[in-house]
Amino acid sequence: MNGPHDLGGQHGLGPVAPEPNEPYFHGDWEKRALGVTLSCGAFGAWTIDESRHARENIPPATYLSASYYEIWIRALETLLQRHGFVSREELAAGRMLEKGAAPKRILKADMVPAVLAKGGPCDRPVEAAPHFAVGACVRTRNFNPTTHTRLPRYARGKVGVVETVQGSFVFPDDNAHGKGESPQWVYTVVFDGGEIWGEGAAPGLTVSIDAWESYLEPV
Repeated sequence: MNGPHDLGGQHGLGPVAPEPNEPYFHGDWEKRALGVTLSCGAFGAWTIDESRHARENIPPATYLSASYYEIWIRALETLLQRHGFVSREELAAGRMLEKGAAPKRILKADMVPAVLAKGGPCDRPVEAAPHFAVGACVRTRNFNPTTHTRLPRYARGKVGVVETVQGSFVFPDDNAHGKGESPQWVYTVVFDGGEIWGEGAAPGLTVSIDAWESYLEPV
C-alpha cells in the first residue's frame, strides 16, 4: 500500500529532528489515547495488522498534519465502527446511543501489567525450511498493492543480500484482511545505499529491512 505512512525517499517533508530528552507523552490526552487504544485492542475484534492498515487509510492530508497519537485515535474510530462497537452518530455525539457489539474480553485495570508484560508474540512455526540462506543474493518484488504490506516502497525491486534468517512469523499482508496468519520465514536483507538511493548515496551506507519470504526472489 502506497500511503502517507510510507515516507522513505520522499522530498519536501523537512529534516528529521529528534527531540532531546523527549517525554513519553506530550500531554495527558496522549496517555489516554494509548490506554483507550490498548483497551479496545484487547476486545479481540481485530489484529495489530488490521489496526496498522486502518492508520494507513487515513487520507494523506489528514495523516500528514496529525500527531502520532491523533493518528492512533482516528484509526481506532474506524475500527470501532467497522466492528459494530460504535456508530458514526455516537462518535459525533460523544456518548452511547444504542447497544453495540459485545467484546470478546475486557481489559481491566488489574490485568494491565501482566498483559503488557506478555506482549503480543507473532512468531509461528512453519513446516517448510527457509527458501533462502545467509549470504543469498535476492531481489525484492516490485509491486504496488492497494492492501497492507510491510515491504517499504523504497525497497521494492532492489537487489540485496540475506544477512540473517530471523525465524517464521505471521504474514501481515494476509492477517490485516482476515485471511489468516499464513506464517512465513522472515529475513534481514541488506542493501547497498546506492541500490536504494542511486547516485549520490553516502559512501559506505547500507540499508537493512526485515522481509517476509514472499517478498523475495532469487538472483
